[in-house]
Amino acid sequence: MTIELRHLRGFLAIAEESNLTRAAARLHLTQPALTRTLQQLEAHLGVRLVDRSTHHLALTPAGHEFRRNAAAAIAAVEHALDPDRSRRLPVRLGHAWSALGAHTTSLQRRWKRAHPETVLEVLRLDERSAGLASGAVDVAVLRGPVTVPDVPGVTVAHLMREPRLAAVADDSPLAGRATLTLADLASHPLALNTVTGSTSLALWPPGAAPTQVVPVKNTDDWLAVIIAGDAVGVTAAGTAAMHPNPAVRYVPLTDAPPVDVILAWREPVTHPAVPDLLRLAHDVVRR
Repeated sequence: MTIELRHLRGFLAIAEESNLTRAAARLHLTQPALTRTLQQLEAHLGVRLVDRSTHHLALTPAGHEFRRNAAAAIAAVEHALDPDRSRRLPVRLGHAWSALGAHTTSLQRRWKRAHPETVLEVLRLDERSAGLASGAVDVAVLRGPVTVPDVPGVTVAHLMREPRLAAVADDSPLAGRATLTLADLASHPLALNTVTGSTSLALWPPGAAPTQVVPVKNTDDWLAVIIAGDAVGVTAAGTAAMHPNPAVRYVPLTDAPPVDVILAWREPVTHPAVPDLLRLAHDVVRR
């Protein structure tokens, strides 16, 4: 049989709704009709895309991979048929934390002036690929050590380097220092973002790293334990720009390597404005 756009749209609706009934209602179909559409697609591909054996519908690993390809295919078709409409859709810039740091506001304002017809959505997603792997964004800002998402067709470009800072509570004895070293932090519990952070114990020489770690899953929790005085942190300068807090003192670290910041996107691009966004991001950072 021939696979049509309705098969792709049906699958994407199921993936986004995680529910056959809601996906069918969204497409103005009956649930049995949408189920047949999914079965036809799976039969054509020879793989199972959706696990329907549990009460909670979930994509299989093959389904996650196909979702990215299907979304890119639909975006390409829509742009080819109606390029003006596709440009009116928001272009999505994902980040796990701190976006472009001190350059974020400039990027947003310059984009709005230059591209009033296309909304720029800056989205924080607490995952290593900042939404690129799941197809939730068109471009992702990633901070090192960077692992390129395991997504077909990913392209990356280096954007900038940010110096590392220590983050300590404002009533800590360390808060009054003009600069700090990694050794100054070694005797304190260390807050580590284990999901998306750029800090690890490997920053310290062997045997000299903090012995107590406070694991957290996002920037908000990371800040909370530092404000409480339960831990110190190490981060990139972008965090200080995006998360200033009177209860946190950001202090330059003199012996920590900088953090690489890269942009990542998929080819073919998932939004026609992606090249413009990449050019503007580089221009904003250069200025």
